[in-house]
Amino acid sequence: MTETSDAPVEIVERLGKICQGFPDAYEEDAWVGTRWRVRKRTIAHVLTIMSGVPAAYAEAAGDDGPVTVMTFRAAGPELAALTTMGAPFFKAQWGSDVVGIVLDEEETDWDEVGELLAESYCIMAPKGLARKLRESMAAKR
Repeated sequence: MTETSDAPVEIVERLGKICQGFPDAYEEDAWVGTRWRVRKRTIAHVLTIMSGVPAAYAEAAGDDGPVTVMTFRAAGPELAALTTMGAPFFKAQWGSDVVGIVLDEEETDWDEVGELLAESYCIMAPKGLARKLRESMAAKR
């Protein structure tokens, strides 16, 4: 982990493996941490809160760190459920549909994270790309 609040490499790699399966998704460095995008729209953003920095993330998560968090998009009943259930989830203070989750290499349900990322992708991607991902996921079931 660096002084710039970058997330642990293991977590970034794990999230990257999930997102690389999404059509036209790509990974890039963010102003802090790493984000995954589709057509310049952010699907997810991961960073580590350290000593209360970044302040907006620390305040939203209710934790001065060190703690690694990921923000993503949710909609409908899932948004309502995630933003009211408490730890490890929290409601971001920006964007009406932005949710956060505290990530821990051992305790995180990575299958659930994969599902949350897929849904976030479908919210942010153009309809054709979202349909392509949904069809791909349905074929794997």
